Amino acid sequence: MALPGAPYPATIEVSRAVDDRASVAFRGNRYSVTPGLGGTELMLRHRLGTGTVEIFTPGGTLMVTHRLAPPGAGSVVRTPAHRAALEAVVLSQFSAARPCDRKANRPPGQAALAGRAALPGAGGAEPAVDLAQLAEVVRLAFPPAIAAAAACGAEVPA
Repeated sequence: MALPGAPYPATIEVSRAVDDRASVAFRGNRYSVTPGLGGTELMLRHRLGTGTVEIFTPGGTLMVTHRLAPPGAGSVVRTPAHRAALEAVVLSQFSAARPCDRKANRPPGQAALAGRAALPGAGGAEPAVDLAQLAEVVRLAFPPAIAAAAACGAEVPA
């Protein structure tokens, strides 16, 4: 019995999600699809021995056929139509309208200054935090955590 003249036509089929850049990943490269399909699962087919990858819709309709880039090259393969469509989507997000007003960096008003003066402090001085008192509050509030930290060799205030 003689061997067949051509190998069996094996086909690799994988399902891939479309990313935000309107492309799907296959063998270390990215292949373009029409914009607006982000998150959609598409079927990719590569017939062994050919130099193409076909991308199908979830319903089984052929969307596009791309030339196969070398595996692991990190290439992005786009058709001119997909490039133009993606560029149109990106550029439509920009606006020539006046930008939003930024908050002005103004000094505090009289009400804010009066509120700051009412804060507790020594004779009108700036309020301050006593770190020793804060450490004591933490030690009293969380004794198991302090004991565990001491057991691990961490420096624990007395």
